[in-house]
Amino acid sequence: MKSIRALGLGTDIILLSVILFLVEFVRGAAIVSFIPIYGKNELHNSLAIIGIAITAHYLTDTVLKTGIGYLLDRWSARLIINIGLLISLIGIGLFAWGEWNWVFILAAALYGVGISPVWIVCLTKVKEEQRAAQMGFLYTIWLVGMGAGPVVLNVILDYKPELAFTLLLILAGLAWLISFAVPGGRQTGAPTTPVPFHEQWIALKERLRAIKPLLPGMILQTLGASMLVPILPTFAEASLSLSNKQYSVLLLIGGGCTVLGLVPMGKWSDRLGRKPFLIIGFGIFALTLASLSLQPAVWMAYLLAVILGVSYAAVLPAWNALLALYVPPGQKGLGWSLLSTVEGIGVLIGPVIGGVLADKFSAATVVWLSAGLFGIIAIVYLLFPSRWFAEH
Repeated sequence: MKSIRALGLGTDIILLSVILFLVEFVRGAAIVSFIPIYGKNELHNSLAIIGIAITAHYLTDTVLKTGIGYLLDRWSARLIINIGLLISLIGIGLFAWGEWNWVFILAAALYGVGISPVWIVCLTKVKEEQRAAQMGFLYTIWLVGMGAGPVVLNVILDYKPELAFTLLLILAGLAWLISFAVPGGRQTGAPTTPVPFHEQWIALKERLRAIKPLLPGMILQTLGASMLVPILPTFAEASLSLSNKQYSVLLLIGGGCTVLGLVPMGKWSDRLGRKPFLIIGFGIFALTLASLSLQPAVWMAYLLAVILGVSYAAVLPAWNALLALYVPPGQKGLGWSLLSTVEGIGVLIGPVIGGVLADKFSAATVVWLSAGLFGIIAIVYLLFPSRWFAEH
């Protein structure tokens, strides 16, 4: 409790963090394990269909971020989160009829509806004077949820696949019920009289114009990561010869190292600057990812997962701090939602590209391509002048 008070977290953000954990647990379990593994083994969907389903999930998540951010500057956060999570719950329920391809894709799409408002509201609640500490806390909640979901579900899928669906349904329902307790006011710092959308858009365009050279990197890094999502279980089985249990351990190691590295990496990036952490982090990530394609022994794969986790921890705080510079004051809902939408462009096309390439060539081909994209990002950031990474 003392550590929570030290972070300056209010009751609202603590409650939201519980919902965030449940939502990300289900998202991680669904996107990383349930849709690829259950969809392939139990529902006999192709990797292409699985990739389309994952893209459909991120499509609704990304498209809605802009509109939800606008609404959060005007309407009750509780109402928006509650409706979103109810639609997500319906989406999870539809997986019961997932043997139909269109229902499978629709279910994944509907689950994306409830994701958008939770994370955006969390971002608007962060206090500027304690941004590093509070963002570290939220990222930890996010990563623990995302990491624990696939680990737990992989174990369940090994023993009783139908129980996996039941668990997702229960947790999605629990998140929806808790949302009734979320404070009902608009986001902190929003103007008493809502600023017209066109004025908010003009203010944000000025920030986007300043960050324009970074936009290709924003898209490429989400593209490179999202390409891996539909093929990771297949890659772990075919190229790394890992069972579901070993794959769970791999995810646990990588995610755990990311969580443990977030706070120290965040403090170092604040002290040393964002640019070196983005360059080194993406560079090491690319090399390590490529090394996984060389069919290493299991123990070596676990070691590479450690390096991947640490390099990701180096990137996350620096990247968030960079984006925070371009969010207009008093318009956090719209600002964060539109920046998230830009990042989401890569997420929309990545799973489809990854699934189609894996079907046509192999899962290892997708991993190589993803590693190449992260390498390009590191080089691009190396060539950018340092002023693009400083306060504007």
